[in-house]
Amino acid sequence: MSPAPSLADRRLYLIAPARRGLLELIQAAVRGGVDIVQVREKELSDSELLERLREARETTHRLGVPLVVNDRPDLAVLAEADFVHVGQDDLPVEEALRFGVGVGLSTHAPGEIDSAATDYIGVGPVYATPTKAGRPPVGLELVRYAAEHARRPWFAIGGIDESNVAEVVAAGASRIAVVRAIADSDDPERAAARLREALV
Repeated sequence: MSPAPSLADRRLYLIAPARRGLLELIQAAVRGGVDIVQVREKELSDSELLERLREARETTHRLGVPLVVNDRPDLAVLAEADFVHVGQDDLPVEEALRFGVGVGLSTHAPGEIDSAATDYIGVGPVYATPTKAGRPPVGLELVRYAAEHARRPWFAIGGIDESNVAEVVAAGASRIAVVRAIADSDDPERAAARLREALV
């Protein structure tokens, strides 16, 4: 596979479920300013998920944005995605790297930020969010730590929306990842644009 694209200039990361309307959601979100897309889905069979990922890859490729697959480096390779994203309790990073795809990693503590050896990291959850039920929020303090210490591109994630994005940016974030703030919006393009405007 070709090297993973640089994320230096990417700012707004959408994590989308592989539901009906996924391609329309991606297109609207990208028009609004999303510049990296992850598909995260735990309910579909592998064959169904792979089909959705290949459709998403075709759309993101046409739009010029990287595609990330959640948890599954094997499906990321088969779908010709750019990255796989893993959590602290998922497949170890060194194993994910063996698939030859770019790797992103969720981090929840300073030591995890310091030791990450991946293409990018997610830092959070900044605020409580139902998409990570049971995981306590890390708050803005970890955002400030990442702003000072992270050695690779990082995205603040977790409960971020139009109501609180300004304080996340004020804490030092220049990149954010969101799920519901765009995916659940009646107007995903406008929601993305409002978030993108907040990222200075």
